[in-house]
Parts: sequence; C-alpha cells; structure tokens
Amino acid sequence: MPATATSRAELTAPVIDDPRRRRAILWAVCIALMAVVASVSGLNVAQPQLALTFGASHGQVLWIINTYTLTLAALLLPLGAMGDRIGRKPVLLAGLALFGVANIAAAVVPTFELMLGARLLSGVGAAMIMPVTLSVITASFPDGDRSKAIGMWTAVAGGGGIIGMYLSALLVDVANWRWLFALPIVLTLLSALISVPAVPNSRGEVRGRFDVIGALTSVIAAVGFTFALHEAPALGWADPLILVTLGVAVLAAVGFVVWELRTPHPLLNLRYFRTRGLSSGATLLLVLFGVQGGVSLVLYPFFQVVLGWSGLLATLGMMPMAVLMMLASGLAPRLAARIGTRASMATGLTIAGGGLALMAVFVSADGGYLTVLPGLIAMGLGAGLAMTPSTEAITSSLPREQQGVASALNDLTREFGAALGIALLGGLLAAGYQHAIGSRLAGVPADLAATAGEGIANAFEVSEHAGEHAEQIVAAAQEAFVLGWQQAMWVGVAVMAVLVLFILVRGPKSHRTSGSDERTEVAVEAIASQNES
Repeated sequence: MPATATSRAELTAPVIDDPRRRRAILWAVCIALMAVVASVSGLNVAQPQLALTFGASHGQVLWIINTYTLTLAALLLPLGAMGDRIGRKPVLLAGLALFGVANIAAAVVPTFELMLGARLLSGVGAAMIMPVTLSVITASFPDGDRSKAIGMWTAVAGGGGIIGMYLSALLVDVANWRWLFALPIVLTLLSALISVPAVPNSRGEVRGRFDVIGALTSVIAAVGFTFALHEAPALGWADPLILVTLGVAVLAAVGFVVWELRTPHPLLNLRYFRTRGLSSGATLLLVLFGVQGGVSLVLYPFFQVVLGWSGLLATLGMMPMAVLMMLASGLAPRLAARIGTRASMATGLTIAGGGLALMAVFVSADGGYLTVLPGLIAMGLGAGLAMTPSTEAITSSLPREQQGVASALNDLTREFGAALGIALLGGLLAAGYQHAIGSRLAGVPADLAATAGEGIANAFEVSEHAGEHAEQIVAAAQEAFVLGWQQAMWVGVAVMAVLVLFILVRGPKSHRTSGSDERTEVAVEAIASQNES
C-alpha cells in the first residue's frame, strides 16, 4: 500500500510554530543563498586583475569564473536529492563549511591551477547549499507564511547577483581582487552561526537505493549544456568542441529521461511534469531568467562603452531593476492571494515584456541612461511579481519528502535560463550589430572597418587611432549597437508574449497552497499506483 500523506509528513521535521525561530530560519537560508548567488557573478568585475596575477589568458580567466557555475549547475539535482535522503540540515552545514573553506583558499592561492581547484570546491559547496535553502523553507513554514518566505527567498535569488556584483566591484576598487572573497566568507559564517541553533533537520522518506545512473546522466547533461551555452558565443555554434559537447549533452539528457521513466525509484519523477504548477513554473523561470541574463549582457557594453561608465557605475546602473525585483518578490504573495497564481504570473510577465518594449523603443546613445531606466524599472517589477508564484508552483507540485529535488529543479531552470538567454540574446545583438555597421563605414579603410565590425568595444578602441575617420566609426558603432539592441529586445518581447499565452492556458488554477498540496497528494498517489502496476 502506498504511503499516505500523513505518514510522509511524519518523516519530516514538524512545521515550526514559533515566529521568532521562523524568522531566524529565513535569515539563515537567505544569507546562505546570497553568498552562493553573489559568487556566480562576483569575479566578472576582476577579469583584468586575475589575468595579471596568474599570467592567464582570457580563456583561462573565463575558466576560473565558469568552473564555479558549471559545478553548481551539474550537482544541484543529485545533491538536492541527497539532502532529502540524509537530512537537509547536515547537508546545509556541510555545504557552508566546504564553501567557506574553498573561498578562503581562493583568496590566497598563488597559482592558476589551485585557483581552479578552489572554485570547483566552491561550486560543490554551493550545490549543497542552494537547493536546501528553499527546501528548508517549504518543510518548516506553515501554509499561511510559506508564500511570504518564498517571496523573500526569490527576492534574494533574483536580485542578489547584481547586489553581489556591485559589492564585489566596490571591493576591487577600494582594495584588490582577493578581497572579493571576503563577502561570501562573512555571509557563510553568519549563516552557519544562525543555522546551527535555528534550522530544523528534516528529510524525506527513503525508498530504494540512490539513483546513481540518474545522477550521473543528469550531471553529464547539465555540464554539457551549460558549457556549450557559455562558450558558444565566443567559439561559434559550429565549432567542433561545441557540437561534440552538445551531442554528448543531448544523449545524456535522453538517457536521463528514459531511465527516470523506467526506474522504480527515480532521482526526479518526470511524471510530475503533468501537473500544471511544475510545467508552467519551470517554463516561466527558464524563459524569464533567460531574458534577464540577455538584458544584463547587452546593458553592460551600453553603460561601459557607449556611456563611458566604470564597471562599478555600470553595476550601480543595474540596481533599479534588482531593487524593484526584490521589492516586488515580497509583494507577489499578496497579489497572488487577490487575483490567483496564474493571473499573478501572467501580470508579471506582461509588465516585464513591456519593460523590454520600452528599452527597444526609447534606447538612444544621445539620451543616455534615462532612455533605458523606465524599461529597467518595469523589467524588475514584472520579474519580481512573476518569479515568486512560479517558485511556489514548482515546490508545491512535488511531495514534501522531495522538496530538495523540487528546489534543485527550481534552481536549475534559473541557471540554464540565464545561460541560454546570454547565448541567444547576445548572439542576436552581435548579429544585428555586424549586419548594421557595414553600410555605415563607407570610405573607412578596410582594416579599420574590419576591426570596428567585430564589436562596439573594438570600434571605440580602433577609433582612437583612426584619424579623420574616428567620428564616423564611433557614430556608426553607436547606431549599429542600438539597432542590434532593438532587434534583441523585440525578440525578447515576442518570447514573453508567447510565454504569457502559455501561462494563461497551462498555468496553475489555484493560488491556495493548501489546494496545491491536495492536488499534489492526488498526483503522488496516482503516480505511485502507476509505478506499482
């Protein structure tokens, strides 16, 4: 006889009734999450310093940065399942310890090879921490407060990366790049000190052996797709390394799906994707974070090259989007309670899509920052309103004993979405720029025109030595960049419009957590019966 909802719930720690302890739990997991997400983008601001310190090429510097992201993405699902199996609190504390030690090592290592090792260990620790932070919330908070807590978690997950990048840039400016690791070290220590007394231990029902084959195929697929999406913009989609990596990733993904559908104790039961909450929530986060990643990619060259801002000022320019996203994430549960989860998701997406349209219509090199500020505000507001109900839809679609897997899936869609958006929208911007600039360089010597056609940063650099052609090259590059920008933004608007229609058709029907749990229990029983038969 399959386990009942009551027997499954008894295997987890009881819901915490003390409001003060719940606040401490929320602080602990959000601080830990901030440490993880800040480390994703923190080193981006120190690329020149890393190259000089280690005598590294640009490609090697990118490996220092991306090793962390690759490891994090690859291990989220298996380590999230491990937290469900052996206990979420011990996995959280072990992850914090490993993450803290790895960051201390990264701050002092003398060689490139040791730096790579430190970043890899940081990624392992982060993959232990990130899914557990959300699963602790879903297992510990009662229905009435869970949405608010998830809203806070979503706010940190959405805006923490930009805030972390700003603080990292500030540390680089006032000290040196090794001080970048002070931020995650302090956050990790603070989270551990709060977690030890406050965070309860909980785990799911252990059925059968750990799904080793599912874990291995998921790791190979995650590494392959993440690597290809990160490297394809630089190497080109037709590069043999990219094609081979994608081929291996596709085969691993197919193997994962086939195995998970056949094994009696899967790492991730794919049949849960039949539920509206899981399918719509995961799709929304994948696309939304993809659009956000692409927007961030095109904004930085606009700020730094077109407007001539420093890295620190450029990161500060992104703050309105991050701050509005965090505020809206906290308000999203109230909106969902009034109009429903599906309507809240669609409303947020519509506002975010409107922000992209504003940036496409009004962007101008002459108008400066004010031409993109309204779009940034709308994008942040809309993203915050859409992300919180989507995260709750995902976590409420899987049973309580699999909240680590649900949390890992939520995190994985965000990571893949960002990488996918950077690759696709970045490619659209580059293609639009290269197509538009050629006709604007008539009369410019071929060598100068070829360099200017590679990108706007190249154009501004070559203009310094172009003599009488300097003004023409700069004007052509700015015009071409704006046209490429508009092309990328309008594609983003179209994608968001399609996503809104998908959510209206396929989105979850109810905003009530209790209702979601009831539907989840029905789905669990149906799936269990199918597996037994």
